[in-house]
Amino acid sequence: MTEAVPRAASFPTARERIFDPPDELGRLREEAPLHRMTYADGHEGWLVTGYAAVRAILADPRFSSRAELLHSPIPQRAARPEDMSVPPGFFIRTDPPEHTRYRRLLTGQFTVRRMKLLEPRIQEITDACLDEMEREGAPADLVASFALPIPSLVICELLGVPYEDREKFQRDSSILLNMESSLDQVRAAMAHLLTYLHSLVMTKMDHPGDDLLSGLIEGGELDDQELSGIAMLLLIAGHETTANMLGLGTFALLSNPEQLAAMRDKPEVVDNAVEELLRYLTIVHVGPTRAALEDVEIEGHLIRKGEAVTLSLPAANRDGERFEGGDTLDIHRTAHGHMSFGHGVHQCLGQQLARTEMRIASPSLLRRFPGLRLAVPADRVPLRSTMAIYGVRRLPVTW
Repeated sequence: MTEAVPRAASFPTARERIFDPPDELGRLREEAPLHRMTYADGHEGWLVTGYAAVRAILADPRFSSRAELLHSPIPQRAARPEDMSVPPGFFIRTDPPEHTRYRRLLTGQFTVRRMKLLEPRIQEITDACLDEMEREGAPADLVASFALPIPSLVICELLGVPYEDREKFQRDSSILLNMESSLDQVRAAMAHLLTYLHSLVMTKMDHPGDDLLSGLIEGGELDDQELSGIAMLLLIAGHETTANMLGLGTFALLSNPEQLAAMRDKPEVVDNAVEELLRYLTIVHVGPTRAALEDVEIEGHLIRKGEAVTLSLPAANRDGERFEGGDTLDIHRTAHGHMSFGHGVHQCLGQQLARTEMRIASPSLLRRFPGLRLAVPADRVPLRSTMAIYGVRRLPVTW
């Protein structure tokens, strides 16, 4: 067992460059894959930055995702773990067998085959957004006109959530994901969103439709509280993550014209390009966090029962031992195996949907507007630096 244990002062969040994780994360990773870290509430746990260590922990059932066992590295979210409750059905904060039960009910909705069937509708939604951009003319905010509405419309149709209610759930989602939101603000936003979704679930119980929520209701295995929690998780994840990948991904391509041209003109590179953008940008800004259920040795360090570990996915995805030249965007790279969707039993349920949306939307945008370019200097693009899901708040473009 290693005697000397390196230490990180706290979880680094300040980015020095637009597309790169904080320099401190890279420095820490080069020093050692694991560091002791003091959490916002004083808990002594771990920060994990090495690819192999992150992958090992995510795959290990001896690490728990249960909210009441976790500690937050973010000061605004510091609270006693026992006070951090989540609604029934919010399955990313559960362990097997409870987690297994929820995943079993949902996995069939997000298979590669099901996503293939959605492709024509995703293309139709994408084309409609591009048509509207063209009618409105340049300049445009690519987030408001393209990156946000496409995944929002898709997940709303999939779940059966009225798209006209988007201002309600997008406002609450923003509060929940803002690392500067207080605990009281987070709890209020969660309660507001759950109330809205519970009302929608109750309506669907009386008037079912052809959508995922109605199908879960018909299955009869979930109560109304579980259905509301599942709906909240899928709604937030289904539009926030892909929206930020489309916005930030376009920004990254605009900053790399040769790779943008390849994405636009060479269909054979699109799949690789999507995986590389996912790896290079890794928009999950903080976490995930796990808690050891027993003593576990990782990379020569003993993580004791009850200790929290926070995994830096951006740092892991830039690890040169796994991705040579990982700090460079290269859409010709084979980036499979990246950690952007996590790993293990909690690997992102909607990853195939996100991939499908990116494969369709990004090339369609670049082909429609071959002269697409920033309408402001790059350093004037407002970033989501305080959000748990990183990206751009607005992306002014012209063509």
